[in-house]
Amino acid sequence: MSERARAGAPAEALKSEWLATLAQERRMSPHTLRAYGDDVARFLAFAQEHVGTALDERALAGLSPADFRAFVTRRRNEGLGVRGVRRAMSALRSFFRHLSREEILDNAAPRATRTPRLAHTLPRPLSETDAARTLAEAANGDVAWIGARDAALLTLLYGAGLRISEALALRRGDAPLGDWLTVVGKRNKERAVPILPVMREAVAHYLGQIPFAIAPEGPLFVSRRGNSMSARDAQALMQRLRSALGLSDRATPHALRHSFASHLLANGGDLRSVQELLGHVSLSTTQTYTEIDTKKLLAVYRSAHPRAR
Repeated sequence: MSERARAGAPAEALKSEWLATLAQERRMSPHTLRAYGDDVARFLAFAQEHVGTALDERALAGLSPADFRAFVTRRRNEGLGVRGVRRAMSALRSFFRHLSREEILDNAAPRATRTPRLAHTLPRPLSETDAARTLAEAANGDVAWIGARDAALLTLLYGAGLRISEALALRRGDAPLGDWLTVVGKRNKERAVPILPVMREAVAHYLGQIPFAIAPEGPLFVSRRGNSMSARDAQALMQRLRSALGLSDRATPHALRHSFASHLLANGGDLRSVQELLGHVSLSTTQTYTEIDTKKLLAVYRSAHPRAR
């Protein structure tokens, strides 16, 4: 055991060292670091109140599964959802793994604490008609080049099944688009997606109208001021389209990716190919789209079969 551990390092200092390790060695994003840091800070404050003593490495080593369950109960009572609780416990497990690797303390209680299960929810795609209406309406912006940009962006989301982060990460040098486009998805995993002529034409039309000179390494999709377009900009765009077209709240940028997968499968695409196009690691993730068609089939059956009436 290190001198620091024998001296009983304060829990707050241990947390700071853990976050520094995540930033330097794991290269975790600033957003995730903030969320993890907040979750562990909340737990440390709770634990100090719960056990009634100052928290150092000895106190952390003595925490039991009951202490972690009490924390989960507290956060649920405060209104934190299942996803938030699962993220908080993931942060705590990471923190205690770090303490174990550094030979500061070894406490298996976080690993033994069960978290609430996520409800199984199906993706929420748009209908083919609503997807087409959304792309057409996107072009009707208050400024011609903005409308062309919005139409090009949404055409890529729907036509190639891109995540909004993948589309906004594209560089000016990626255009003009060829027959294939390489995008970087989750966990920095690259995949190639085919480009349809309508996608190539939408991006070319946008670039023909854009009033800015953008270097090849600059963003492909830019804001009104020529900066990188943000995910919030895309969400605001979809909010405008929902209002204009009378769509439900399910019409989000990500819903166009869901629509891409659902419509491919509904029109004869095979599951393995759709998995590759989406960049899913597990086939079971892609299989959730088949459940949508199963539900539709059952609905048609129950409404059409004479014995079901």
